[in-house]
Amino acid sequence: MTDPYRLILASASPRRLQLLQQIGIEPYALKPADLDETPLKNESPRKLARRLSESKAQAIYKAYKEDETLSGCYILAADTVVAVGRRILPKTELAEEASQCLALLSGRTHKVYTGVCLITPKGKTRNRVVETRVRFKRLSEEMDPYIASGEWRGKAGGYAIQGIAGSFVVNLVGSYTSVVGLPLNETANLLIGEGYPLRLKWLGGAQ
Repeated sequence: MTDPYRLILASASPRRLQLLQQIGIEPYALKPADLDETPLKNESPRKLARRLSESKAQAIYKAYKEDETLSGCYILAADTVVAVGRRILPKTELAEEASQCLALLSGRTHKVYTGVCLITPKGKTRNRVVETRVRFKRLSEEMDPYIASGEWRGKAGGYAIQGIAGSFVVNLVGSYTSVVGLPLNETANLLIGEGYPLRLKWLGGAQ
């Protein structure tokens, strides 16, 4: 009989994997979805986060729906968007991009939106988008060494809050784990609400 409580994480992010493990979930499989993440014309940051997280989950659901090993799993996907106003910042791949992002974020408040999508074994789709406000200190001497570190590469907005850039944050209102990449409270509630026995996994205690 197929275990009804297996979970596929539709992401290759080590941060999201670590966050799931933090609350007692060891995914059955990691299946990242390779999608075009370009925002649509006039698409808001919130809508982009929701669309991309759902598109990733749906892509994996469709790809493995007929797979005997992976069908019947819960599928969890997430996507994080960093924005200044309605301006969506890129997932930086070039030093120049990262410098431009940090210049925008310096000394001001920005918003981080993380969309979470859960598809149940029966094909039901559930969504959440979590908004967090983050304020950076004014950056000056930090800029060049930070760019030289390379930590910004592939990160939305050019930074990872769990890394060096955590020292830039002077205020955060919302979910810290959402800024890292997966809002744990909302994710846990989605899973529990759809019958995933999360709390039973805690009974054995932390390993």
